[in-house]
Amino acid sequence: MRVLVIGSGAREHALVLAVAEDPSVTAIACAPGNAGTSAVAEQLGVDAIDPDAVTALAKDWKADLVVVGPEVPLVAGVADGVRKAGIACFGPSAAAARIEGSKAFAKDVMAVANVPTAHCEVVDNPAHLDAALGRFGPTWVVKDDGLAAGKGVVVTTDFDVARKHALMLLDGGHPVLLESFLDGPEASLFCFVDGRTVVPLLPAQDFKRVGDGDAGPNTGGMGAYAPLPWTPPGFVDEVVETVVRPVVDELVARGSSFSGLLYAGLALTSDGTQVIEFNCRFGDPETQVVLALLRSPLGKLLHATATGKLAEHPELDWEDGAAVTVVIAADGYPGKPRTGDVITGGELEGVLHAGTRRRDDGAVVSSGGRVLSVVGVGKNLKAARKQAYATVERVHLAGSHHRTDIALRAAKGEIATPVA
Repeated sequence: MRVLVIGSGAREHALVLAVAEDPSVTAIACAPGNAGTSAVAEQLGVDAIDPDAVTALAKDWKADLVVVGPEVPLVAGVADGVRKAGIACFGPSAAAARIEGSKAFAKDVMAVANVPTAHCEVVDNPAHLDAALGRFGPTWVVKDDGLAAGKGVVVTTDFDVARKHALMLLDGGHPVLLESFLDGPEASLFCFVDGRTVVPLLPAQDFKRVGDGDAGPNTGGMGAYAPLPWTPPGFVDEVVETVVRPVVDELVARGSSFSGLLYAGLALTSDGTQVIEFNCRFGDPETQVVLALLRSPLGKLLHATATGKLAEHPELDWEDGAAVTVVIAADGYPGKPRTGDVITGGELEGVLHAGTRRRDDGAVVSSGGRVLSVVGVGKNLKAARKQAYATVERVHLAGSHHRTDIALRAAKGEIATPVA
């Protein structure tokens, strides 16, 4: 099987590495890829958000399976174009990808499917903003209704900060979603879906804030770990039955059947598990830890999902133990990152590339905000953390920064779900 992966981040590097371990895969390409994926996959140039360009590339390269990593190409209809050409594609249609592309659409789906989620209100006119903000708080959750790469959300107890962010979004032509604040720890659950069949993966937790102790602004994600030792018994089965399956069935009822990876962002609150958001693809950086623990051949699993044969796939096999990933970010991130700095240690085991490129002289340099994702695996979270941070210390990127507390509270047993 010839597999073409679309994307250029650490998620795609993790996908490429996992697919390469599948004996049924005979060739792998990544477009546009990065300096890390170039070591294990053929690099191909493409405009990843152009359905015609991706489809033409898949046909020219004779791909048997196209795997679309990021959300923007999916919302743009890349999977539709590839499937129309008769090529199997892992990733939902543009219609189904609205579950991430429009938070208002996702809220409507959840309301009809009776899925527990935060109370919300959409504001598309600045004249209505203050009255709407007055109906929320004392902690305000203000979101961009569209795609924002994890950075369009502000959670604050300061009314003025909430109002400023909302006005910025509205001034840019983006509707604003106000939500009630959900207490309790957060979790991410990935599920393979091929229309109606749902196969969950291990739950994970990511860290959105840029600094230790969840300080500073939101980012695309500064680290993650899996599994979650603090979740209650039966957690995954409960989420599948009360959250994922009802949404999958509602999308079918709307003529927007979902095929690919459905990601549920969850809060384990004092009122039970509630949905924060849905994504239409593998999350980054959670993918890096979940795939590090997956033993089942990934190529076959992706192909079964893309071809509607997920129900026939064997039960998933997992490594014992835990995985932790730590993101190394460029100076300036999550604002404007500094780029072009030389990276040393990028070839070490467990180091996944995101914002990197290889110069003509062969040096690997930074080319984005989140530059590397360092993965450690061990018998438990403490051991996985130790391995990940030991590797981080061997990587050098001038001016870079990373969190030092990824999975720390979980490793110490300090996370508990609220009691109603």
